[in-house]
Amino acid sequence: MWSDKHSRRVFFVHSAHRTIGVSAALALWQGLSETRSPAWAAEDSTGRSPAARPLRVALIAARGEYRPEESLAAFQQVLEKRYEVHCVRVFSQSADSLPGLEALDDCDCAVFFTRRMRIAGEPLERIKRFCRQEGKAIIGIRTASHGFQNWLEMDREVFGGDYAGHYGNEATEVQLVESQKEHPVLLGVTPFTSKGSLYKNSKLAADTTVLLTGSIAAHTHPVAWVRPHKGGRVFYTSLGHPADFQEESFQRLLVNAIDWTTAGRLKSRSSNLAQ
Repeated sequence: MWSDKHSRRVFFVHSAHRTIGVSAALALWQGLSETRSPAWAAEDSTGRSPAARPLRVALIAARGEYRPEESLAAFQQVLEKRYEVHCVRVFSQSADSLPGLEALDDCDCAVFFTRRMRIAGEPLERIKRFCRQEGKAIIGIRTASHGFQNWLEMDREVFGGDYAGHYGNEATEVQLVESQKEHPVLLGVTPFTSKGSLYKNSKLAADTTVLLTGSIAAHTHPVAWVRPHKGGRVFYTSLGHPADFQEESFQRLLVNAIDWTTAGRLKSRSSNLAQ
């Protein structure tokens, strides 16, 4: 799993008034607190502002081709151990049932890792309402591009993707886009080899910023990108094979994505700030 050398990395920000130690991943984005849209600072249903409580993340997973429930459950342990965050699991093995979606009402960030679910009616409408609200933080992993069979448009509308199937089962070489190496979502991320097949995404939305590419013998496609969406932020990656979750760089990528989509709201636990 993710080594402590990254979670404990500390650097110092100097100013005319003080020197403070902050986590490397979070300090880079502390300035965002001054530029967030009002949606980031809105009170939740309890009347508390987001700053007054731990970050709340809804982990939504279903259909077990890539064992998303297992992967997200393990990732939850990493998050809650190292950060001031509370995760709510919305897991289902059934294609037409996804109980617990009311967690979307008060979450700060939704992570989708579903595959061709056939939910309809109010459950699907709840997901649509969440994704179409102003200022939402949304993350999609791998099969989320075709996560809901009754709303395949989610790929284009929300993630800005263009999923058109995948190549054969051969290893994918993951590389950072040279011009985006300083992007906060790539902090601590290095190239690695994914055991998952390469997804075809040839025509991304114009407002996407590609962060990672994946290559096989004769093809290269984007495998991770970000975009603005209705005053909020979206991150999507077509990576997500079970073995990817064992990669330190992939874990770092997802942690950074949560921090970036929530405008720097992911706070390290105090024990992880000690040198």
